[in-house]
Amino acid sequence: MFRRRGGFRPGRRGFAPAIPPRLQRANQLLANGNYAEAALAFLELARGAEDRFPERAPFLYLQAGRAAILDGQTQMGIAHLRRGLTMLGTQGRFVRMQNAGQHAVEELNARGLSAEAAEIAELINGNIPQRSEHETSPARKPTLPTHCPNCGGSLRPDEVEWLDDLTAECTYCGSPVRGD
Repeated sequence: MFRRRGGFRPGRRGFAPAIPPRLQRANQLLANGNYAEAALAFLELARGAEDRFPERAPFLYLQAGRAAILDGQTQMGIAHLRRGLTMLGTQGRFVRMQNAGQHAVEELNARGLSAEAAEIAELINGNIPQRSEHETSPARKPTLPTHCPNCGGSLRPDEVEWLDDLTAECTYCGSPVRGD
């Protein structure tokens, strides 16, 4: 008899990736306000993802940076944010870099870290290619849940990759998430 491996789940279309328990734990630590441990957990995940899952690594670095900043480790957090944003730029994912960077700038400004916000804004502006006049804004996307139902990672409609008009891919685990 064959056993199904991987992330196939009956009742769902196609395959859903198996969610690493370490990712679920990192998201739970962040949600519970245990920022120091969350920063370390996300950093460990990011380093491990660089070779095996390079499309996920930048977002793990961004979460490590966010958690470090929330823990009061501002310089370490900025270094992680810079690493994640630079990786997005290197991968040619400029829209995602700009959106994630803009959220980081807003959060830094809200915390009174204006010099750090300016540093991140400068990084973004220096690495985003100029938009052509023929580019248009993407159509309005449906509302997503605030967190991935599989791994618990935060979801932002402007930072996820859309698989179709209603379904986005979780930035952290790759699970499909349907919007309303």
